[in-house]
Amino acid sequence: MAKTAAMTVKMLSTANTGFFYVKKRNPRSKPEKMEMKKYDPVVRKHVLFKETKIK
Repeated sequence: MAKTAAMTVKMLSTANTGFFYVKKRNPRSKPEKMEMKKYDPVVRKHVLFKETKIK
């Protein structure tokens, strides 16, 4: 059985609250970094989340 190509990435809030989501993405089908608008409960707004590395 083959391994999945999906990798786990950390989606960090651009509102500098330190809040993050953890998502999976396939680097073969989407080689660019992910960006998406999600809800940040610290500022209670939808803000842009950008992909960073998981340490």
